[in-house]
Amino acid sequence: MTRPPTHPRARLLRGLGPGVEWEFERITFDRAFSRNMVAKLLAERAEHGGWELDRVQIGPDGKRRVVLRRKIIRAVRTA
Repeated sequence: MTRPPTHPRARLLRGLGPGVEWEFERITFDRAFSRNMVAKLLAERAEHGGWELDRVQIGPDGKRRVVLRRKIIRAVRTA
């Protein structure tokens, strides 16, 4: 089983409101990956990495462009 390519610079940070920050990761799946295989890979990523699905775009060439996100929890130092 081959893994889908991930780009090392694909992780982005974006703040949505006060105190809420999200980390985003972009993954591209080739059209050779079946729908079931993509679902299994994304479920595994969600279980073990804490990622959730942000958006999916299927291009005219059949490639799936997936954006995953997870909250960044910052530790606040107490006195």
